[in-house]
Amino acid sequence: MKEIIKFIGVWKIYDLGKSKIYALRGVDFSLKQKEFIAVMGPSGSGKSTLLHLVGLLDKPTRGRIMFKGKNINLLNNDALAEIRSKEIGFIFQQFNLMPHLTALENVYLPALFSNSNLSKAKEKAKELLALVGLKGREKHKPNELSGGEQQRVAIARALINDPSIILADEPTGNLDSKTGKQIMELLVDLHKEGKTIVVVTHDPSIASYAKRLVGIKDGLIEKDHGLIKKYIWKKK
Repeated sequence: MKEIIKFIGVWKIYDLGKSKIYALRGVDFSLKQKEFIAVMGPSGSGKSTLLHLVGLLDKPTRGRIMFKGKNINLLNNDALAEIRSKEIGFIFQQFNLMPHLTALENVYLPALFSNSNLSKAKEKAKELLALVGLKGREKHKPNELSGGEQQRVAIARALINDPSIILADEPTGNLDSKTGKQIMELLVDLHKEGKTIVVVTHDPSIASYAKRLVGIKDGLIEKDHGLIKKYIWKKK
């Protein structure tokens, strides 16, 4: 598998004036095409910082991050935004849907930012909502949808520009266990279709859906290995 992202001695330090937070401390990490990775760690371990850097939402304080051979430290904000829009889809714990827009509008909105044709974007958004099990709910606004349905809208939105990488930060954190299981099974299906998936979680049951586990603590990667128990992959 081709290497997509490589961290080389990456530090991320947040300067708070009189104090500094060392979120990552010299991390080496790589992500290959079509992997399914779970990043686990306690609160404040640096796992969300790692995900944000993988998603090119930030640059390292020290060290290098290579994206498909390009050093992102040398890219400006416009270049990073273009890569994100084409290559990366984001799913967040809080859903981050626009409350005044319908499910359909929430899904196709990122496509418009990428200068896509409106009619084509709407058609693709309808197909994606059907894919995540929300056919017939296109005109519903977020407050008319359950938490699980809102997260499905967020997943459809993440797929609208056909990214190769899906990054999910605690995607089941606000959901009950049954709905969370459905969301993770949807991510498994997307992985089987060829998407690269990275999920940040503190929950071992969620991590067990992945094929590789990265454990992080105090800004350092403590373990990086394949999971022994892959019950979803055995069951399906």
